[in-house]
Amino acid sequence: MSSFDRRTLLISLAGLAACGFEPAYGPGGSAANLRGSILVDDPTERFSFELVKQLETRLGQPVNPRYGLSIDLRLRDDDLAITQEQEILRYNVIGEADFAIRDLASGEELFRGKASSFTAYAATGTTVSTREAQKDAYDRLMVILADQITSRLIASSGSWLT
Repeated sequence: MSSFDRRTLLISLAGLAACGFEPAYGPGGSAANLRGSILVDDPTERFSFELVKQLETRLGQPVNPRYGLSIDLRLRDDDLAITQEQEILRYNVIGEADFAIRDLASGEELFRGKASSFTAYAATGTTVSTREAQKDAYDRLMVILADQITSRLIASSGSWLT
């Protein structure tokens, strides 16, 4: 590493320390006690089951949950590529999740946020391959939404986690 790169790195680290930057999972970090403390509301359909599974992978199984997480999941397929014969060759899968974290003891809402993303799949093969491609696209979307929700919960935990 050149001395210029080293100086830049040290100045950047000093700037982060001066602004109060604190690792979320570091000692005394705001998210250090987050794992296992969030109970996600029961899923109601197949894709919300997958989203809950992904969230529990990231946030841990609730042991002694202090917080509840409710999610309003909305999904849709949009036609992306259409032939002159009006055959759809590709779909976009769009997902939006409004979520809210609440204190289980008081029921008070502590934080509200939104996650959204999309994936796509091809519909050019057989019915079975198209169905599997669709399922895979929805599963990928649940991973993306779970990552976004988890990131937002961790980033905001300093303001609501007690």
